[in-house]
Amino acid sequence: MSIREALTSLNVSRETEAQLHDFVALVKKWNPVINLIARSSVPNIWSRHIDDSAQIVALANASGPWIDIGSGGGFPGIVAAICLKDIAPSTSVTLVESDVRKAAFLRQAAITLKLNCEIYSSRIESLTLPRAATLSARALAPLPVLFQYAERLVRKDGVCLFMKGQTYHEELAAAQKSWSFEYDIVPSQTDLTAAVLKIRNIRRAAD
Repeated sequence: MSIREALTSLNVSRETEAQLHDFVALVKKWNPVINLIARSSVPNIWSRHIDDSAQIVALANASGPWIDIGSGGGFPGIVAAICLKDIAPSTSVTLVESDVRKAAFLRQAAITLKLNCEIYSSRIESLTLPRAATLSARALAPLPVLFQYAERLVRKDGVCLFMKGQTYHEELAAAQKSWSFEYDIVPSQTDLTAAVLKIRNIRRAAD
């Protein structure tokens, strides 16, 4: 699915697509200095990063705030915030990124694009935030580790959207040893070997 098709399915405006182009320009401008994305992926930034991030917006819980952890160069957090600006403007997106320089980029992007965002330059373990309706992470950590974060950051009725590569089946099996949870495997629109894991009701398994 192309970004235009994805945005059409989300019923967002041409202004949103224009803002995504503006964000791409910012990433390309800052990337030589901060290395926000792999240089080899810059020519394919739309399919590798923008399209990949935008696909999860339709899976989110729109009833409350969104937290994106390990936000890096803003994927998927900034992309989600751009889409939500049009379809759910009251939904705030909190981005957590421990790298100070990347966090500075995220702040600049949020200001430039006038996004409903908060950026924290902190390690996830040391941060206390109000629980979110949606928690997202892209290629950040194994599922058992992500579940430890989710335990503190997601509302009981919330949803986790974890973007995973080809080993997601193994990660699910590892997580099931210590955690109880419900999940859907949503095939990635941009990578035949990847998936978005939509996870709910995370709790520690009974001893």
